[in-house]
Amino acid sequence: MSLIKAQPLTSDAFAPFGDVLEAVGKPDKIINNGFCGRYHDRAQLDFGADGRAGISVFKAEPRALPYALDLLERHPDGAQAFIPMSLDAYLVTVAEDDDGTPVNVRAFIAGAGQGINYHRGTWHGVLTPLAAPGLFSVVDRIGNTPNLEEYWLEAPYMVER
Repeated sequence: MSLIKAQPLTSDAFAPFGDVLEAVGKPDKIINNGFCGRYHDRAQLDFGADGRAGISVFKAEPRALPYALDLLERHPDGAQAFIPMSLDAYLVTVAEDDDGTPVNVRAFIAGAGQGINYHRGTWHGVLTPLAAPGLFSVVDRIGNTPNLEEYWLEAPYMVER
């Protein structure tokens, strides 16, 4: 079993896999009579020619670290954004693609106020909240064609802080 140390989630480190959704730095626009900063267009939402955007709510059981990562998945026809509905940390696992096989697995800890958007076709682990309630708003592709590929790892990775 290989060991992976989870790193804090940053936009730069996560860029090859997707977008980090957070309100940091100066807002792009000030709206609502000066009472709201808008951080504009922060994710590359791609749902393919035959899909549309949908918003779902996921409620996942919390997991604990160390965590045994044994399954990765990807969505070849659309991006998938996870927006936490609480201020709790969660685990984000991703991998590069090598001709249909996930390689170079990485792990991140998303902190309070951070959402993520996986780019289309990015290998990633399942939703892994680290505390209850594990409640997320998910923006992803709705369509009639299959949009899920799973890859079971021969030997799990143990993810720890």
